[in-house]
Amino acid sequence: MEQQAGVAVARDVTVEDGVLIRRAQGGDAAAFGRLVERYMRRAYFAALSLVGTREDALDLSQEAFVRAFRARRTIDPERPFYAWLYQILRRLCFNFLRDRRNRRRQLESAGNWLAEEAAQRLEAGPERALERAEAKRRVAAAIERLPAREREVLALKEFEGLTYREIAVLAGIPLGTVMSRLYSARQRLADALEER
Repeated sequence: MEQQAGVAVARDVTVEDGVLIRRAQGGDAAAFGRLVERYMRRAYFAALSLVGTREDALDLSQEAFVRAFRARRTIDPERPFYAWLYQILRRLCFNFLRDRRNRRRQLESAGNWLAEEAAQRLEAGPERALERAEAKRRVAAAIERLPAREREVLALKEFEGLTYREIAVLAGIPLGTVMSRLYSARQRLADALEER
């Protein structure tokens, strides 16, 4: 029953998004603004998990909405808006990663951000401060070494809490590829964290 309620909520959001899309396609900029408000935070964090710096994630997520607005007439109102937007955002992020010259510094920033998230899950307390600092450093280093596409599925699964199927839809890849990339990312992290 709970799953059916989730499906109903997802349908309601898709229907409401569809209404806003149709209005935006008709020239109502405020309707598109509501879509931006609804999905900006999610888009920002998705970009942050891919590119690793707050400034770049903000720039890329905003650029994704600009491009979406320009292409609003091509959106299918019957399909989930965020899945369509994510494809734009994903391409922007991967192009950014491919093109930037100072890749190493940016990957370290992504690793530090993700490591901070992981470190916060550890038990708080002064006696654990050294353990947390070491864990943070090791996780950051391990994540830094992950290929971007593996880091993407890891972030979508672990930090956004998406299902394999949702990741496949957002990333535009087969379900088996999601599982393979996630398995590989987790294996690489486990191997790196076991090394002392």
